[in-house]
Amino acid sequence: MKLDTSQSSPAESYKLLTNLIVPRPLAWITTQNADGLVNLAPFSFFTAVANKPLYLMVSIGQYEDGRPKDTARNILDNGEFVVNLVTEDVFDAMNISGADFPPDVSELSMAGVQTAPSVKIAVPRVAQAHASLECKLFSHQALGNYTLVIGEVLMFHIDDALVGPNNRIQGFTPVARMGSPSTYCRTTDCFDIPRVTYAQLKS
Repeated sequence: MKLDTSQSSPAESYKLLTNLIVPRPLAWITTQNADGLVNLAPFSFFTAVANKPLYLMVSIGQYEDGRPKDTARNILDNGEFVVNLVTEDVFDAMNISGADFPPDVSELSMAGVQTAPSVKIAVPRVAQAHASLECKLFSHQALGNYTLVIGEVLMFHIDDALVGPNNRIQGFTPVARMGSPSTYCRTTDCFDIPRVTYAQLKS
């Protein structure tokens, strides 16, 4: 199969892109509007991008009428958000929070989610999440019908049971997005292979 993206529909190209670049972790993001209403929504155009300082990025689509989604609007308005990581025990709540809630309705109660206070920002985190990252907005830019957000990680919240020697994370099995529209995977089958060096390859 060969497909020229200039000759295909955006929907067709999107399906191929999101089914081939996999698995993608889920950023389950809490934000807060000017009235204090907490918004909760999942996004899979998400990854870590730098470590000095710690930066992550998430790309947030628009509504079909061109309006920014609540998450993007809240982040741009107050510069704060929390990325909560999704494990299987909170998967159903994450799925509910992705429904098309109106802007004046918080997803929290319908999804059965409680919040816990953050330390360095006003936006709360998801109490049931086993790992959450408090972030402040570093930069943003429009990318077509998306808003690319880069956030600096200010604070980690991680269940003690997941933290091993030398702060190595162990037993953490997040759910990941595989493909559009609704395919996911578990991350329970992992393997560890040491990285080789050039000196080893020469010997």
